[in-house]
Amino acid sequence: MYPEIMVVPMREELTRLGIEELRTAADVDRVLSGYPGTTMVIVNSICGCAAGRMRPAVRLALQHPTIPNNIVSVFAGQDKEATERARSYFTGYPPSSPSIAILRDGKLIYMMQRSQIENRVAPAIAADLKVAFDQYCAATAER
Repeated sequence: MYPEIMVVPMREELTRLGIEELRTAADVDRVLSGYPGTTMVIVNSICGCAAGRMRPAVRLALQHPTIPNNIVSVFAGQDKEATERARSYFTGYPPSSPSIAILRDGKLIYMMQRSQIENRVAPAIAADLKVAFDQYCAATAER
């Protein structure tokens, strides 16, 4: 675990966008079991290369007219309980950070893992997210 002071800027890079940060397993269950429609779960990370590309990509993607109903994050390596619980919803995928999942009514419908993030630039990652938003979130675009 890194000292909290080191991760504050990485947390704020997402929370400044209005993304709800989930810090406990109970928070994760409350959101993923209770929020209707589509929910994007961002597994944030301190990793400079991949996460440093993922966070700006999320910012770019959220400028798209179609976005998930709910957007939340957990922080791998910091909020262990919340991250483990979020990953338990990502059936069929090994732990990966950073990563981005989209769930509908608590069921996984889209997954972007670290391998799809780490060697790409933010605009390319954002373009993939926008395609996913159009494919999976268009019918539930009201936020």
